[in-house]
Amino acid sequence: MLRSLYSFIRFYIFWLLFFVLTRATFEIYFHDKLQGTTSLDILKTFIYGVRMDASATAYIALIPLLVFIIGWFVSDKPVKSIWLKVYTWFCLFCISLIAVVDLGLFIEWGAKVNFRAFDTLYNSPAESMSSTASSPIALHLTIMLGLLVAGIVLAHFILDHSFRKPVTTTKNKVLFVILLVGVNFLFIRGTLSPDPINQSAGYFSDNQILDLSAQNTEWNLFNNVFENLRKPYNPYLFLTPADAEKTVAETYKTTKDTTIHILNTDKPNVVIIQLESFTADLIESLGGEKGDAPNFENFIKQGVLFNNIYSAGDRTDKGIIAILSAFPSQAIRTIVIDTLKQRKLPSLMNEFKGTGYTTSYFYGGNSDYMNFDTYMADHKTDHIIDQKTMKPSEVGTTWGAYDNVLFGKHLAYMGRQTQPVFSLLQSSTNHEPFLLPGPPHFKGKGVEDQFRSTARFTDSCLNAYFKEAKKQLWYKNTLFILVADHGHRLPKSTAAAYDPQKYHIPLLFFGDAVKPEYRGTKVTKLGNQVDIAATLLAQLNLPHNQFKWSKNLLNPYAPEFAFFDWDNGFGFMLPNQAISYDSSGQRVIYVKNKGVSTDKALTTGKAFMQLVFTEYLAY
Repeated sequence: MLRSLYSFIRFYIFWLLFFVLTRATFEIYFHDKLQGTTSLDILKTFIYGVRMDASATAYIALIPLLVFIIGWFVSDKPVKSIWLKVYTWFCLFCISLIAVVDLGLFIEWGAKVNFRAFDTLYNSPAESMSSTASSPIALHLTIMLGLLVAGIVLAHFILDHSFRKPVTTTKNKVLFVILLVGVNFLFIRGTLSPDPINQSAGYFSDNQILDLSAQNTEWNLFNNVFENLRKPYNPYLFLTPADAEKTVAETYKTTKDTTIHILNTDKPNVVIIQLESFTADLIESLGGEKGDAPNFENFIKQGVLFNNIYSAGDRTDKGIIAILSAFPSQAIRTIVIDTLKQRKLPSLMNEFKGTGYTTSYFYGGNSDYMNFDTYMADHKTDHIIDQKTMKPSEVGTTWGAYDNVLFGKHLAYMGRQTQPVFSLLQSSTNHEPFLLPGPPHFKGKGVEDQFRSTARFTDSCLNAYFKEAKKQLWYKNTLFILVADHGHRLPKSTAAAYDPQKYHIPLLFFGDAVKPEYRGTKVTKLGNQVDIAATLLAQLNLPHNQFKWSKNLLNPYAPEFAFFDWDNGFGFMLPNQAISYDSSGQRVIYVKNKGVSTDKALTTGKAFMQLVFTEYLAY
């Protein structure tokens, strides 16, 4: 029996070593993000990660343990060693694959691989593959192969692949099995306390990259999948319901309901141009790089720029709901794919349709991506123009038509419609894999220059669109709202998932419908995508109480704040402070002003996250 026990100990040691190897791979790959950390910090990622590694190992051991027990009690025939070899190789393949998928997703999302990645892949496989196409595929395949070979070699020298069945009494068998199962169960739980191990077990630092390095990627993934597939519940219960509601209500409290009227009409055509990944880092006037979007700088001189606006989340499915329904991002969930829930949301499409507008949605790709077409249909959109309505020759990439084709179709459409018109125009060219119909403006081969080039292409398409639109009769009575769907880590490759800078986006009211005296002005009020609804409707003297999460940015008495979230946490911004909170590690991981108290920002952020998710569940 001691020999069998020794075989299982070797099995545990092997997997613990392999998880050390995958963690080291992650840290070597992202060594630039670990700059400023010490050798002791790196060592701690392995120390604090060992409990998760042991738990993951115990889960892998369940099947071999079950085969051993059944074989020992039921059959005298030996279990062939090839069985354990194949099982080990299969697990090595899966873990090596997950490890490199994690590398690619962490580059784009700043978060470990999770349920959302596979849910998006299931719902929109082609678009999901395109999203990671800018990742170095050859390098990732090489890393995967290296991990797989290293694992097989380690297994050859460490594992005992035979299932030896000691000859002993039934009583001794039962005691030995109880010992093995008990130890394995303890490793799965990761603790002797009543509550089993959770994601926070690997958290030890205020530096999020260290905490994420300590996570066991596979344990984290399967825990996340389980949490998303179980009966829905609110994981963000920070305050009592009454305190959360009171905190949010006080945050929105406005001393006077008024607005600065910047439009010369209360019945304009309204065209919202939702710009893919058009981060503030592309806009010189917002502190971004010079030359990435030169035409946008000219638009700013002719419009009203809201220069302190942040996106609700980090994905298009979050952004489109924030813009049209003024509903904040729900972190680990996305309401747009849930038909029963999303159709209960208020929407600008409904509001404008109800006031006599013709409504439309333009998208160069397939509008069934993330259920967008269903959302539009449920909210009374008259016309949906997408890839399915275009000729095959007009579709240039996996994401559909290039922006110049899409904008051209919108110009033709507007010329045929009876005014007034409300339209959402969703661009897509500035998305991975950053493909263009012609040579790029920036000649570098890195993904940063590819991103700059597609952004500049979209910028040029906007310029061509407006030049042509100005020749049309409908232009003089049209308000254009230019806004990004979300920010991006590129082009500077500096903004982490928790950094507010990643969520900083442009918002511009533009066109002849803007009074001349307001053109070229800037609104510095701190706000969010969700504030577009109330701001726009107030300009048209229409009620906006149904958009409870939206505030009027052109009301001088409106409060200043912004809320955003991502898979693992949320951020809350006030004029004098901004914090980011990691929900998994249950700690603040970003503070903008070290000398200013974080209490108000943290408490308000918790209240927002709690109530947003509560409302999501209630829909």
